[in-house]
Amino acid sequence: MTFPELGSSFAILLAGLVGLIWSADKFVYGAAAVARNFGLPPLIIGLTIVAMGSSAPEIMVAFTSAMDGNSNTAIGNALGSNITNIALVLGITVLLQPLVVHSQLLKRELPILLLVTLIAAYMLWDQTLTFTEGLVLIILFFTTIGGLCWLTLRDKKHKDPLLEEAQEDVPEGVSNAMAAFWVILGMVMLPVASHYVVEGASDIARYFGLSELIIGLTIIAIGTSLPELAASIASIKNNEHDLALGNVVGSNIFNILAVLAMPALFNPGGFDPEAATRDLYMVVGLTALLFLMSWHLFGKRKITRLEGGILFAIFIAYQFLLFG
Repeated sequence: MTFPELGSSFAILLAGLVGLIWSADKFVYGAAAVARNFGLPPLIIGLTIVAMGSSAPEIMVAFTSAMDGNSNTAIGNALGSNITNIALVLGITVLLQPLVVHSQLLKRELPILLLVTLIAAYMLWDQTLTFTEGLVLIILFFTTIGGLCWLTLRDKKHKDPLLEEAQEDVPEGVSNAMAAFWVILGMVMLPVASHYVVEGASDIARYFGLSELIIGLTIIAIGTSLPELAASIASIKNNEHDLALGNVVGSNIFNILAVLAMPALFNPGGFDPEAATRDLYMVVGLTALLFLMSWHLFGKRKITRLEGGILFAIFIAYQFLLFG
């Protein structure tokens, strides 16, 4: 590959990422509007369709990679996105403004995130993902969503900033025709955009002699995590601290259960051993660190700038580890 061809690959990757994020947003917008028009409660829509929107780019990239026979990119995207969300997205967010955590929903989701991360670690430990493990992950995905919805509806009398925001994000006043248009457009654009992301990233990996796993862990993971970064920064500007953390926690749960399920379901088998050691250790360690930083039994808990700086420093050190 020549240098101009490398430039074209970067352009394809960038265009694919932009298209992926845009089409995911429009698909979620249309799907949420359709659900609301058919009478589904805004709270349920917010906790399901809208909540899954931030992980839609990762899911599509993982699906496309798996269908192309490249599980390493898919697994790298799943693990790399969780690393990026905690160390980079949350690190930068907390450096900008310390976060005060008091959401009841987060008290439920943080232990769930830690549990599903440990389950994924057990599955990845033998350096093989089986079809059965993929089924387990996807069943856990829907079980988790259903369980959170049930618990939330049971306790909806208690005001929670995350729940209020979830309902506010559900569009209203959108006609069925317009909602269907956005759903169909998103369904067409998502696989096309994800194809170009994978194609561009693969070309770049070959040019620099990098593994597909490294590309999934870095360029693709950072690119698909940009919506979380934008959402978290916007949240702290509006003094919505729980939402800033909730974006990261919710996205990471979906990444473990739905994104990691894609290579297991559509291309089961072995993968790069580094993913089961170096990168898996990083995901488990960062998730445990986030749990310790955020968890509290009573009252409020502040995540300080020092802790944000530690997270960001870990992200930088990890990049040196990958490329060193």
